[in-house]
Order: sequence, then structure tokens, then C-alpha cells
Amino acid sequence: MAVPGKGERLVVMQERQEQAVANEPSTGISALTRADNRPYLSVVVPIYNEEESIPALYERLVAVLDTAGYAYELIMVDDGSSDSSFALLQQLAQQDERLRVVRFRRNFGQTAAFSAGFDRARGEVIVTIDADLQNDPADIPRVIERLNEGYDVVSGWRANRQDVFWKRRLPSHMANRLISWSTGVALHDYGCSLKAYRTDVLHNIRLYGELHRFIPAIASWQGVSVAELPVEHHARQFGRSKYGINRTLRVMLDLLTVRFLLSYATRPMQVFGPVGLASSAVGAVLGFYLSYVRLILGRSVGRRPLLLLSVLLILLGAQFLGMGILGELVMRVYYEGQQKPIYVVREELNAKDASNA
Repeated sequence: MAVPGKGERLVVMQERQEQAVANEPSTGISALTRADNRPYLSVVVPIYNEEESIPALYERLVAVLDTAGYAYELIMVDDGSSDSSFALLQQLAQQDERLRVVRFRRNFGQTAAFSAGFDRARGEVIVTIDADLQNDPADIPRVIERLNEGYDVVSGWRANRQDVFWKRRLPSHMANRLISWSTGVALHDYGCSLKAYRTDVLHNIRLYGELHRFIPAIASWQGVSVAELPVEHHARQFGRSKYGINRTLRVMLDLLTVRFLLSYATRPMQVFGPVGLASSAVGAVLGFYLSYVRLILGRSVGRRPLLLLSVLLILLGAQFLGMGILGELVMRVYYEGQQKPIYVVREELNAKDASNA
């Protein structure tokens, strides 16, 4: 599928890339990692209808990473785009073997896109970044430098965020405070996609729902060190956010799931036991009270709708919460027991086996 008006830009980017490769230093990180054909850095980018941003994003990423001297690969995941995003990625992949393109059959969501990128990353370090140009690729070397100070995860912090306050900044601030309080990992900006991970940190993390934003907290509970770094944030140049604020409710529900799975998944009785005891205690108290009213006072207890309603609501609330959590556990058994991915890939370009050099 041809994309009009992009040819000249692609030629310029190809020439720039060839020149950068020719001038690449023979020592340092690049030389060390090329001995086994593995890159030092994997950059994972989820893409959903970002045709306007892709050429500039690719150009900036290549310019920054070539200048930094890393041996790297770019993994761009087309999350079921309906515009010409894949056509652009296809042309870029034909000219640059370091660009790996994964195309989903439909829109599976940002978490699935990140998961597909992580599954295919071959680098020692994985950096994630959004495709909308609001994250600045120039911050990638700074994030990696911070990681190399001895941390396992570095999370970007959009200290000067360029978004509408009441639509995005205020809900995000409230969500960050809640997540930090609930997980015990205090970060200013869980929602910033610009993050760096050591690859081994991600090996034992399974992503579902909107869990990609909770990776620093999940990783911290596994005993790794987490840091954050203020990064640039630019106003959106094209279109509007494709992964919008309507995810807030799902994020809150996922927060409850994460809290349960990481704290009580191997000891669910510590969750259900107190609820069962409390429910039984309430039932016993009510039973004794009703027995006293009926046997001692001699009054009828057959017509107490408010009391029956209260008991019914308590029992139903406990039952529904229990079914929701058990459903989460069953879902994980279903996916992980079969090693079943949460996405379906239509095709890949410049695919490489992560297990082979």
C-alpha cells in the first residue's frame, strides 16, 4: 500500500541512518553487544492511528540513538490501526532492519501492545515510549544513564505536563496518589510511558487489562529497585489521545486486582476468611437478636423487610467481590497454563528469534 508524500522523507531518513552507522564508534556498548548480534537496547513503541507522528518519531529516535552509540532495535507494535500507520511502518522496515514491526489483527489495547514488544525484545535494556511525540526521544539516554546508576526500573515523570488540567492532569494526579498509597511505591507519574527496564525484570511479569502502568509497583514487590526521573513532555501535535481518560475506571479496578494478586494470591483465605467470619458474626448477632425478640418478648419477626434487605446486601456484596477475584484467578490459570497470549499477530516484519543470536 503506497503512502503519498512520504517518499522523500524516507529517503532522507535512510541516508541519515547509513551515515550514522558508518560513523558509529568501534568501542563501547555497541561493540560489546554486537559480538553475539544482540542489541543492548530495545525500544518498544505502541502505535494506534498515529500516521502523522510516525515519520517524525522514527527520525528522532534514530537520530538520538545513533548519536548515543547504542546497538539497538526498534519494536513498533501496530495496535490495529485503521489509518495508514502500518503502511508507513512497512516502508520504514524495508529500509531499516533494526526496525521490527508487529501488526495486530484488531485493537487489543496498549497493555497488549507493550506485552507483544516485551515478548520480542532482545536487548539487555527495554525502553518504552509513546508514539504521539509527547514523550521526547532525547530523554532516552538520560533514562538509561539513570538506570545504569544501579536501578532496575526507571520511570519517567512528566513534571511539566502539557495537558488540559481538568481532563487529564487532575484525574492523573488523583490516580497516582491512590496507586502510590495502595502499592507502597511512591511515584509522581505512573501513567508516563517513557520508562526503562532491565529485561530480566519483565520475564516474570504477565500483563492483562491496564497493568502496564503498574509494572514499577509489581517489580518493586519482587525486590528490584525503582527510581524516577523528570522528563520533557510536549503538547500533542496531531489528533487526540487514542488511549484516553475513559480507562480510569478500568485502571482503578486493575489496581484492586494487582493489590490482591500480589498480596493474597497464594493465601486467599486471608481475604475471604475475615469476610466470611464477619458475615457469620453479623448473621449470628442478628439471629440471637431475632430469637430474643421472638422467644422472650413474644413479638413476631416475620415482617422485617429492612433487616432482611440489609442482610441480603451484605451477603451479595461479599459474594460478588469473591466471584470477581476468583474470576481473575481463573483467567490467569486459563492464559498462563496454556501459555496463551492476550493478543493475535497478523504479520511481522524483520522478525528475529529472541532466543537466538
